[in-house]
Amino acid sequence: MRTWLTERFGLSMPVVAAPMAGISTGRLAAAVSAAGGLGMLGAGPTSTPDPFRDQCAVAREAGRFGVGLMAWALAQDDAMVDLVVAEGPALVSVSYGPYERWIAPLQDAGIVVATQVGTLQEARDAEHAGVDVLVARGGEGGGHGRADVATLPLLQSVLDVVQLPVLGVGGIGTARGLAAVLAAGSAGAWVGTAFLACPEHATSEAARERLFAAKDTGTAYGRVFGVAQRLAWPPEYGGAGPAQPVSRPLGRARRRARRRRPCVSAAGDGSPARRL
Repeated sequence: MRTWLTERFGLSMPVVAAPMAGISTGRLAAAVSAAGGLGMLGAGPTSTPDPFRDQCAVAREAGRFGVGLMAWALAQDDAMVDLVVAEGPALVSVSYGPYERWIAPLQDAGIVVATQVGTLQEARDAEHAGVDVLVARGGEGGGHGRADVATLPLLQSVLDVVQLPVLGVGGIGTARGLAAVLAAGSAGAWVGTAFLACPEHATSEAARERLFAAKDTGTAYGRVFGVAQRLAWPPEYGGAGPAQPVSRPLGRARRRARRRRPCVSAAGDGSPARRL
């Protein structure tokens, strides 16, 4: 199969492994790239130079790789940008906050620049800002992001308006999901949660077993995941993760999150919020 994604990066599969900070490893990125997709590493606010360089070296063993950066974290300390440029990834995603100032330095280094969008207006703004590819993340997506619009409605509206290549994100875990976003007109899929099941991931065996045992209704969405980690995520980007019994520390974090901002519907459909 040939799409903009496969042609631009020399892939045999139109799949990108999402850059999940603290979880995506060089081993996983290398495994995905060796299998024909594009593996990525995530650099978060707690990432440090030497371990990050080590992970890049592992990822590079399979050829091309990508890196994901958090714009809100770069606003506090942008040293990671120069470090990423020095490592020479093929793709860098800068998302979750004002990202525009880092587009040109990355592109000047020959790096393809992406950003995640969760609404049609964000897609328009990103195209105007000059990114190379859009990552349209629907409300079904795991981890952090908006939950305003579901994946297929978002893809349809974005693809009708922008002229950039678009990757589909959110709820894609099988070949059927990949086929769906390709049929909608995207250049490929950006997949995160499905790769959590891989042994190359920095997750424990217990966490993987929990993932395998999860039901289709076993996801909760809200700000608690960022608050519990004491990370300064912008309030519009909640987190999706497994619904689970509340430990005391997590319970306190959830109460703090409720006081700061109401949780949104786990379905992202505008229905009354189910508080976490």
